[in-house]
Amino acid sequence: EVQLVESGGGLVQTGGSLRLSCAASGFTFAFDDYAIGWFRQAPGKEREGVSCINNSKGKTHYADSVKGRFTISSDKDKNTVYMQMNILHAEDTRVYYCADDAEDYFCSEYGQLSEYDDWGQGTQITVSS
Repeated sequence: EVQLVESGGGLVQTGGSLRLSCAASGFTFAFDDYAIGWFRQAPGKEREGVSCINNSKGKTHYADSVKGRFTISSDKDKNTVYMQMNILHAEDTRVYYCADDAEDYFCSEYGQLSEYDDWGQGTQITVSS
């Protein structure tokens, strides 16, 4: 059984930083065979893609709204994906989720919720002004 566990959320002031972690276990294939995406969702709004990474190809993708502020990275030895979030805005207040997409080596299905196979439980980030 695949499990994705997010951590690192919390309350931060505008302009501050946080780092999210997504620890994966139970994969059928090797860690390199998955794209791992970060998504976020506000109450009453659709879930949206934030970033994506495939460890083997080093491919990453970002939403325009976070480019230059967020950085996604991965640690194959720990089966963990990170997202460093800097210069946080009030608009970044959301629940953040990670999810996996098997055999997407280039994040080509970035943002397509239906293509992702497993989801974490989510972690809340609140940015206060």
